[in-house]
Amino acid sequence: MASTIWFTGIPGSGKTTLASILVKFFRAAGSKAELLDGDEIRSLVGATGFSREDRRRNVLSAAYTALLLNRNGISVAAAFVSPHAEARAEARRLIGRGFVEIFVDCPLAVCVERDPKGLYKKSMEGRIKDLTGVDDPYERPVSPDLVLRTDLETSEKSAGRVASYLKENGLL
Repeated sequence: MASTIWFTGIPGSGKTTLASILVKFFRAAGSKAELLDGDEIRSLVGATGFSREDRRRNVLSAAYTALLLNRNGISVAAAFVSPHAEARAEARRLIGRGFVEIFVDCPLAVCVERDPKGLYKKSMEGRIKDLTGVDDPYERPVSPDLVLRTDLETSEKSAGRVASYLKENGLL
């Protein structure tokens, strides 16, 4: 069964890294898989707003894309900040049974130190506004399917935990 593994967390927490590793796991197991990355999708569709509604539309567009891929036998590793619980719940309802929410939990200080895209630096310099976790709140998932502490374990260890979870639940 094709599924959507939805990685959510603040910028720099490790969502895209983990989703990329997971796609490799799927493919190595003989399954079709694709990565949907929030930054790439946002730039491709020209979504430039960061209002609550803009973010909701971005999440639902990605969820619908994931649903279409799932219907065609392709599993999806989706890496989206998706800061609002309501939008994540809508994504879960839209996709249905194959939706797995993974909370990539990493302290803000560690994400600021990592800052792979320079977002926190730009935020501190006032060059960008409404950065999730800094100017805009991130609503932590209340009951995700799995929580990964990327400040306490390697990306490979975290991805291995995801793969184990998927195997145990018949999704890999």
